[in-house]
Amino acid sequence: MNVDDLPSDLERRDEHEHGQERHGHERERDGDHAGVDTDFNPDSDDSDGEPVSLYGSSLAPERQRRAFRNGRVPIAVYGLGKMGLPLAAVYAETTTNTVGVDVSTAVVEAVNRGETHVVREPDLDALVEAAVAEGRLSARADPAAAAADASVHVIIVPTPIHADSTPDLSVLREVCADVAAGLAPGDLVCVECTVPPKTCREVVLALLADESGLSNTEFGVAFCPERTSSGRAIADIRGAYPKVVGGVDPESSRAAALVYDEINSQGTIEVSDATTAEAVKVFEGVYRDVNIALANELARFTDELGIDVSEAIDVANTLPFCDIHTPGIGVGGHCIPYYPYFLIHGFETDAPLLRTARDVNDSMPGFALAKLREEFDAEGEALRGKTVLVCGLTYRSGVNETAATPAGPLIDGLREAGAAVLATDPILANEEIAAFGADPVTLDAAPDQGVDAAVLVTAHEEFDALAWDAFDPLIVIDGRDALDLAGTNHRVYTIAGGYSS
Repeated sequence: MNVDDLPSDLERRDEHEHGQERHGHERERDGDHAGVDTDFNPDSDDSDGEPVSLYGSSLAPERQRRAFRNGRVPIAVYGLGKMGLPLAAVYAETTTNTVGVDVSTAVVEAVNRGETHVVREPDLDALVEAAVAEGRLSARADPAAAAADASVHVIIVPTPIHADSTPDLSVLREVCADVAAGLAPGDLVCVECTVPPKTCREVVLALLADESGLSNTEFGVAFCPERTSSGRAIADIRGAYPKVVGGVDPESSRAAALVYDEINSQGTIEVSDATTAEAVKVFEGVYRDVNIALANELARFTDELGIDVSEAIDVANTLPFCDIHTPGIGVGGHCIPYYPYFLIHGFETDAPLLRTARDVNDSMPGFALAKLREEFDAEGEALRGKTVLVCGLTYRSGVNETAATPAGPLIDGLREAGAAVLATDPILANEEIAAFGADPVTLDAAPDQGVDAAVLVTAHEEFDALAWDAFDPLIVIDGRDALDLAGTNHRVYTIAGGYSS
């Protein structure tokens, strides 16, 4: 959809001057049924009555807020993954009428028992259990049916990339089609999952209108990016950072800001439009990817110079305008490695810096492998036939997620070099480790496996307790500057610091 096809702000205000309020569960689509709140009672707490829609509502803002808090604004959260379930739980903490939607019946059944499938997420288990027990939260596997009962639709589903690195919005499109099946005038659709700029205007808004049969002026769409990390999702959602909101029109922005002001203690930052909000989220990730790539490239220079890159970076960062990140063995996860491609593809502007940053960060497992070869060469030996222990396969410490983990290409490279690869990760099951092509080994058993070298990929705190002094002298590549091996006979190379022993 072209931006010029959207109505002006005045046209929207004129069309919605009487507001939109849902009556029961009947999905009225002729404007004759949408009217002002004729049952206004200034002493009411808005806990009773028919469900309320926020987009274009004629109710005073404080009455809309009370209606939201008291459950008269039904919420549906689509996607109960690592970020979606915490989001649904925090919504349910604030309002009394939240439904989580997921295509997995196992997930839905677990949530309806008050259980969570998301592990290592502080406060989530107790929050879900309490919300379900109090009737604030339930789950459904039928998104279209859930949409028919909701006034606010929050979409937080995967938006990965294809094998050719182009954005994959297929799941988002499917969910939008499901939401459209139950969409009613006055509904608000909030997209939280990261998308390329212009997606809400040109994909989401158009698809919802086409599939629902509604005019694109009858409902709101806003981009409200998740600003959360695994392991601290609840705290982040509650208000570690202000919530960014941007709508396809001012009324969408207003309604979205009202919603998120209620669940986020830091309030909201209302930007000009949905495209700006989309850019904010992508820019956050791109900045980190480029900065890490710079740090990694500087680490290569300091390796050649024979100096400690961390010392140089730390002192450089004492200037307020210098903020170099920490180098490491690579960038993983389903966010930072993907977001640059949301700009690289789909726009005429070339992005050589973004492409180079991706190449640099993707090359770091190979750099670690090269340092390992170099160490064996210095001892007059070959990597082939050696046993190498890979410590940590998840992309980040304490997080059960392996998307784009640097451990994958590292293990592939070790196997191609003819090394026997063992791997240990306190978070992953043996079958998950074996799927990478490595032989699983426990922390306790690792010292007895005849290991010749170890590479730390993930700084799980459990590795601090590993009996490093029980190994015969090793070559150790510390990819996260996390190991203190002073007092051992191991030769240690740290990507963020050079040789330490």
